[in-house]
Amino acid sequence: MLRIIHTISRITSAVASEMVSWQNRPLDDLYLIVWMDGIVFKVRENSKVINKTIYLAVGLNREGRKEVLGMWLGKNESSSFWMSVLTDLKARGVEDILITATDNLNGFTQTIRSVFPESQTQICVVHQIRNACKYVVWKDRKAFTADMKHIYTAPNKQAAEAALKDFAEKWESKYSYAIKSWRENWDELTVFLEFPLEIRKIIYTTNLIENLNGKIRKYTKNKMSFPTDDAVLKSVYLALREATKKWTMPIQNWGIVLNQFMLIFEKRLRL
Repeated sequence: MLRIIHTISRITSAVASEMVSWQNRPLDDLYLIVWMDGIVFKVRENSKVINKTIYLAVGLNREGRKEVLGMWLGKNESSSFWMSVLTDLKARGVEDILITATDNLNGFTQTIRSVFPESQTQICVVHQIRNACKYVVWKDRKAFTADMKHIYTAPNKQAAEAALKDFAEKWESKYSYAIKSWRENWDELTVFLEFPLEIRKIIYTTNLIENLNGKIRKYTKNKMSFPTDDAVLKSVYLALREATKKWTMPIQNWGIVLNQFMLIFEKRLRL
């Protein structure tokens, strides 16, 4: 029994050491895209179980490969905590991010610009659709989402503005909140429309990181709550290590995507 306990202790210690090295490793000076999102876990603290958020940042590097840049544990998702995440990325060598893809957390865009002033921020359209539909009654949902689809599938920003106008004329009297949220976040919601189709597909949603979150949930599903911060960090680290084993190839159509990035960002993107 003592030997088993000693072995478990040794493995746990090795994982902790590996995790610290990974979290503090130097990063590339530039990433084409960085997706950012949070995943909530229940963690015991001072004899109470509370919600804490693991913040994740996934980068697309110059070779077209995705890599998890880091994970950070905080009490709840806020733009001020994201500031510390971005500052950590900068301290580890990141000098520039061409595009950031985020959820529509209030104040997030300003936070990103304060650390990476040239970065363009795309708010996740999928998050926006979900938020807009939150207060729509069931019988209206199908027609409402079909009309809203004309906005984010528009061929350009001008057509998207016309689609929003039509959408507002039909639905604003009933669902003013949904229209207001589109208008207030318009510039950040439509950044992707300034890019060619291949780039649009990979920046208009944080689905990539949400898929990763789903895999983390799968690996940690037996845990209703974690006894300590260290326990949740170690579990998520092991889940990330497993979930990213297949991240060895560049993303689809990488040659085309890279050429487009180089044309658009020729002064900032040097290979």
